[in-house]
Amino acid sequence: MKHLTILIGVFAAIMGLLLACSTKKQETPANTNNENRDKVLVCYFSATGTTEKAAKRIADLTGGTLHNIEPAELYTDADLNWRDSLSRSYVEMHNRSFRPALKDSVTDMTDYSVVFIGYPNWWNTHPTIINTFIEANDLQGKTVIPFMTSGGSNIINSENELHEAYPSIRWGKGRLMNNISDDDIKDWLNEIGL
Repeated sequence: MKHLTILIGVFAAIMGLLLACSTKKQETPANTNNENRDKVLVCYFSATGTTEKAAKRIADLTGGTLHNIEPAELYTDADLNWRDSLSRSYVEMHNRSFRPALKDSVTDMTDYSVVFIGYPNWWNTHPTIINTFIEANDLQGKTVIPFMTSGGSNIINSENELHEAYPSIRWGKGRLMNNISDDDIKDWLNEIGL
């Protein structure tokens, strides 16, 4: 009888310990999930406002902070006339080494582990101001995810050019943001681990 009492006591202690551990495991993720979440910075260049709208959607769905990649000299409608070979955008895009100046050259990215970079499609790729931004900022150790708005092209060429130009950056899978729902964006964010 004495052995049975000891066995029951040991069994009860083990069950109590297991129950306490189980409860602790269930509480921990809910309490720490937001603390461990990647801090997101959503940077964007938007000449007409379209890419800005896409950036705001990503920021809303990730809880990210918005940052406007602003040129030192804003683009006018005449600058954006892609049919005019003398327009500013045409000249910049036909000299891929051109680096338009930024209003604020360096962005504080210290607190962020994920940086989205958004831009409109210009000549089936990203505008050269995106190169200016990347080269002016330290993106090492960050996951950098491009996104694009476009009237008809896809993001593939731009992604390939960015990967080739900046192979030391850890690139995430980019996304074309045209005509997509919030559910599509959420699926993409899940796919890239956010």
